[in-house]
Amino acid sequence: MVTFKAKGISVSVDTAVGHIADLTIEAGGRALKPLHRAPWIDEPQETLPHGLPDGVTRLSGDFLCAPFSRSDVEEAPLHGWPANSPWDLIDSSATADGWRAIFRLRRAVMGAAVEKILTLRDGHPFLYQEHAFIGGAGAISVAHHPMTVMREGGHLAFSPKRAVVTDGNPPEPDPARGRSMLAYPARRDDSRGFPAKDGTEVDLTDYRMDRHHEDFVTLVEADHGGPGWSAVSRTAEKDIVLILKNPAELPITMLWISNGGRDYAPWNGRHRGVLGIEDGRTAVGHAASLGDNWLKREGVATAFELGPDRRVAFRHVIGALPAATDKAVQDVSAAAGQLRVTTAAGTVLDVPYDAQFLRIGGIG
Repeated sequence: MVTFKAKGISVSVDTAVGHIADLTIEAGGRALKPLHRAPWIDEPQETLPHGLPDGVTRLSGDFLCAPFSRSDVEEAPLHGWPANSPWDLIDSSATADGWRAIFRLRRAVMGAAVEKILTLRDGHPFLYQEHAFIGGAGAISVAHHPMTVMREGGHLAFSPKRAVVTDGNPPEPDPARGRSMLAYPARRDDSRGFPAKDGTEVDLTDYRMDRHHEDFVTLVEADHGGPGWSAVSRTAEKDIVLILKNPAELPITMLWISNGGRDYAPWNGRHRGVLGIEDGRTAVGHAASLGDNWLKREGVATAFELGPDRRVAFRHVIGALPAATDKAVQDVSAAAGQLRVTTAAGTVLDVPYDAQFLRIGGIG
C-alpha cells in the first residue's frame, strides 16, 4: 500500500492491483470518504471462491480497466491486467502546490507500457488522474471504475446525455443466483423514466435501498462543450461525490447498480448501496470494442489506437464536497481555478479546482 497526501486530502493505492484503496478529503470539519471498499477484502482468502480474479478479491475505490470487461483479444483476467496485477511506484514527490505519484504496471497491455499519474493539490478536494499507454500496437478499450456506497441511498445527476441504454442480457438473469430490475434491451433519452422488466418505469436518478437488484446502464454523452460530470448526493453521508471527465476522451458513462442483487459468494446479498460510475471509451468486452457495435454505429469511439511511437493518455477527476442537503445536483460548471456546484435546493458551492486539467476540447 502506498499513501500520499496534500493539504486536506490523502490517497492510498493498493499496488498489488492498482486500485485506489482509500480517498479521504478533509472539508467542513469532516473527513469525507467517497469511495467504496468491498466487505470481503479483509476476510481470509481461503473463504472466498476459488479462481476469483485478484481485481474482485481486492475490489476497492477506483481502478483502470484495459480492456473493460472481457479480455478476449489478449489473454488477461476480467478488466485486464491493470485491474488485477502489480504496479510499481516510480516516483512520489512534492510539487509546488501538492504531491504527485507515478506508478507503472509491471505487465504490458497490447505491447504498451502503462503509467498511472496521480496528483493532489493543496486545498483541492479532488484526485486528479492520468493514465498513459506508451508504445504498443492495435487498439485498447478503457474505463475508469470508481465506486461509491450509500447507507441510505441518494440522488444522482449527470451532465447532458443523448441516450440511456441497456444492451444485451441482464447481469443476473437466474433468480437462483440474483436479480436484475431493468428491461434488457431498452433505450430512453432521459434517465428518469427507464423501463423496468415488469413493465413499469424506474427513475435511475433516485438510488433506493429498498430495491435489491444488479443492473448495468450505459449513458452516452451529448455534445455540450463542457466537462462530463456525475454527481451523487448521498443522504446519510451528507456529501456530494463528484466525478469529472473529458467527453472527447471518455464518451460514455456506465452505471453499475449493485444493491444486494447477487446472492452467491463473495457477494452473498451484502454488497448493498454500491454505485459504479464508470467513464469509458469502450463497448462491453475487448473484441466487441474493436469490432462492430451499437456505439460505433452512432459515432461513439470505443477504443484508443496504439502505436510504437505514440503516447496515448486520458484524464479523470474524483472528489467530494460536504453538503447540508441531500437534494440532487442541478449543475456543475468549471471556471478559472474553481468548480461551481449548484443543487436543486439552490445551494451554490464553489471549491478550488484545476479547470485546465481535463483539456476540454482536446484529447491526449
